[in-house]
Amino acid sequence: MSTEIKDLEPGYLFGHFASLLRIPRESKNEAAAREFVLAWAGEKGFKTGTDDVGNVVVYVPATPGNESAPITVLQSHLDMVCEKAPDSDHDFEADPIPAYVDGDLVRSKGTTLGADNGIGLAAAMAAAEDPDCEHGPLELFFTIDEETGLTGAFEYDPSLLKGRLLLNLDSEDEGTLYVGCAGGGDTTITLATPSTDVPSGWTPVLVKVGGLKGGHSGLDIGTGRGNAIKLLARALHAGAASGDFMIGCIGGGSKRNAIPRDSSACVFVPSDQTGRFTENVAAFTDIARLELGNADPGLTIETSNDPCECKPMTGQASRALLRLLLVIPHGATAMSQDIPGLVETSTNLAVVKREDDETSVLCNTRSSVDSALEALRLAIASAGELAGGKVKLDGKYPGWRPNLDSPLLARCTAAWKEMSGNEPQVAAIHAGLECGVISEKAPGMDAISFGPTIRGAHSPDESVSIGSTGRFYDFLKLVLKGIAHG
Repeated sequence: MSTEIKDLEPGYLFGHFASLLRIPRESKNEAAAREFVLAWAGEKGFKTGTDDVGNVVVYVPATPGNESAPITVLQSHLDMVCEKAPDSDHDFEADPIPAYVDGDLVRSKGTTLGADNGIGLAAAMAAAEDPDCEHGPLELFFTIDEETGLTGAFEYDPSLLKGRLLLNLDSEDEGTLYVGCAGGGDTTITLATPSTDVPSGWTPVLVKVGGLKGGHSGLDIGTGRGNAIKLLARALHAGAASGDFMIGCIGGGSKRNAIPRDSSACVFVPSDQTGRFTENVAAFTDIARLELGNADPGLTIETSNDPCECKPMTGQASRALLRLLLVIPHGATAMSQDIPGLVETSTNLAVVKREDDETSVLCNTRSSVDSALEALRLAIASAGELAGGKVKLDGKYPGWRPNLDSPLLARCTAAWKEMSGNEPQVAAIHAGLECGVISEKAPGMDAISFGPTIRGAHSPDESVSIGSTGRFYDFLKLVLKGIAHG
């Protein structure tokens, strides 16, 4: 097997993916990726359309003899989650993704890979130019800012799309056809955390939580992995059990849809209590490791007496913030009554950050039951209000209700059986897909989502299987051929 990503098979797909690895495309910074698509379409002679928010549609004519086939929309998003390991100096705005081949996998050194959703984007482009791909008219629909709020899907111009068959190429389990997804929404709590002077005889103690797996706040939320912010709060509570404390700087997490892997805080305590504080944190570390077990065995919680230039918040504000972080829920709160093993409702305590005299806390909540989603967001908002914070509820997006009688599902099921000899798994996913949002603005849209095997999305452990990608692409071509032949 080649060690050059551009030379992997299928060649058209991995050639485009290798190009994407060199293009900055963090959410809300997709301009270069959009220009890449438009330039490619121009070279191929394909017509294009864009809307006011920056979404792109590439109109691909049918292969000869299939002009009367229904239009199929191949949909992916341009952006990627940009997460990196604590020791990485990678600049996502300038540096290529340091991807490499590791056996059957493509990985990245210390950063997210962007296979979510770069593989789907590359597959759509490949299908448009591959002479072995037989298809009817295609609309390649590439949206912006999926990862931070499905902005492109929410604000797209529906006049861009004529097709009513939607193949979303943004799933991560080979052989699974997704027909539904959870809805979600964000809750931001802002606390006043006014600064004060360091009391005489008090010492800063730096507490760092790390070594966690993190992962996708939907797909991985039910795995029992640790949340670095929750663990930091518990460590501070354990450390300060012996006396007074004031929190200085505090930070953890960076993305609403990624489980926090790292967090840290500078805590000021009376100098004669620093020894007991550190001992208590060390004792809690053993407890936390026991709780996490094999779900997240790499946990580290370290303390140090390094100098810190930050100013502490008042003791009252410190206690209010700590109690808030302790009481906000994290993880799966309900399982589906209809689909065994599927998380129905969950929430991710995603980000905490102090700037000047305010500290913000961001939570991302998901559910396939709208009333359950609102109930959990209400609980989080109430906790914020009880702590004296300002609460903002936003970023809500709808779920996608399964339609098991979908003709497109029947066609995809038949194609998978023809290719593999097995029945595909038909499932809903506890994550946000753009299908529901897009379909709301396109009456009569019939949608399915599928993709290759991707693991560790939204974390530096992200990888994509090369063999699975090949089978995913073969399946896509078979589905398109079936649609073309009616």
